[in-house]
Amino acid sequence: MNDMKALAVGGMAEHAHALLSLPPTMPVSKAIQLIKAGSSTWMHEQCGTRFEWQVGYGAFTIGIAQIRATTNYIRNQEKHHAKQSFADEWKMFLKRHGIEEE
Repeated sequence: MNDMKALAVGGMAEHAHALLSLPPTMPVSKAIQLIKAGSSTWMHEQCGTRFEWQVGYGAFTIGIAQIRATTNYIRNQEKHHAKQSFADEWKMFLKRHGIEEE
C-alpha cells in the first residue's frame, strides 16, 4: 500500500522502536504520521480504547551493515533496559552524536 517495510518492531511500555525500510520518495515524517494514525485507529477498533502517541519522535538512519545489530537491539529491549533506563540511554545517545536535547 505505502511501500514501507517493517524490518523489526519492539519496545517497552514507554517507548517503541521500529526499523523501517522506506521508499526513497517517502519522507520520514510521512512514515511516522502513517504509523501513528494507523496504530491509533487499530487500538481503538480492536481494543475499544483511546490511544494517543506523544507529539515528538526520534528518527535515525543506518547502513545495511547495521541491520542485524539494530534488529537485535530492538528485539532485546527488556533485557537491555534492565541495565540502563530508556531516559539515560536517550540522553547518552544524543550526547554521543552531538545532538542537543530540547
